[in-house]
Amino acid sequence: MEEKKISKIREIKETASDAAEIMRQIGNPGMLESLNKVKDTAKIVNDIIKSLNTSEMVNNIENFRLISENMNETSTKMENTVSQLRETGIILEASDIMKLAKNKVNSFTGDGMNSINGSDLYEMSAASKEMMLSIKDLMNEITITIASSKKSATIHNVKETFNKVSDIYKTTVS
Repeated sequence: MEEKKISKIREIKETASDAAEIMRQIGNPGMLESLNKVKDTAKIVNDIIKSLNTSEMVNNIENFRLISENMNETSTKMENTVSQLRETGIILEASDIMKLAKNKVNSFTGDGMNSINGSDLYEMSAASKEMMLSIKDLMNEITITIASSKKSATIHNVKETFNKVSDIYKTTVS
């Protein structure tokens, strides 16, 4: 029992000695500067947390989440539509028709045997008509896909992109 008391007294003495060393280190100018930096950092973090908890910021974060979900859904639907279009062969057919039309247009620059005659113009007109029908089918598929998704800013962006691509195509064909 006596040994336990001595052991306890020794522990108390060592703890007091450790506390005195810690107090001496805290009085050190470098330690005070570090503690002040920690205090300033904690204050900045607290301000950031408060600003993140404002209703405007909570709404903004929720809006970003919704936009992300809508983009993921739209991306998935577009991938499915492109996959279905590939399966139906519309993309390959449109590509072949565009190549044919390009070859016909390029043959305008030919001379003699390579020049365009009436039947070539008819074929080019028919190929262009087929190409336009294929593009119309593609537009209908995309419109159906977009109509099935929720109304959002994402759909508006896709529509704008589609219109720009359509404008580029019209400029290229003209």
